[in-house]
Amino acid sequence: MNRIKQLREENRLNQTDIGKILGVTSQAVGLYENEKRRLDTKDASRLADFFDVSLDYLLCKSDIRKPGKLDCHHDKIYTGLFVRDYINITDEQRKQIDDYARYILKDNLITIKRKKKIS
Repeated sequence: MNRIKQLREENRLNQTDIGKILGVTSQAVGLYENEKRRLDTKDASRLADFFDVSLDYLLCKSDIRKPGKLDCHHDKIYTGLFVRDYINITDEQRKQIDDYARYILKDNLITIKRKKKIS
């Protein structure tokens, strides 16, 4: 599994745009997105750099876009939900999701600090 299509769509790019980055046809990009052709290491690295994500994120081995950074997208906490998941929700529901994500991140930070003190 990979996230090429997701990242491409988030950045409003088409398969031809990605093909130009990799020096391949748009059909080849479609094969990569549908996992009918494997990305070589060099091209995977090139895409990860282009999208500013880790290779592990690109290849779905991690849900953390970039280790060592707060996982944000457009100055909002990235919740792992797709834009289509937010289409039919109210502003109040969106605020509740953001507040809950902040609560979880804060709670996680406190837990990490406690573990470091114990060690």
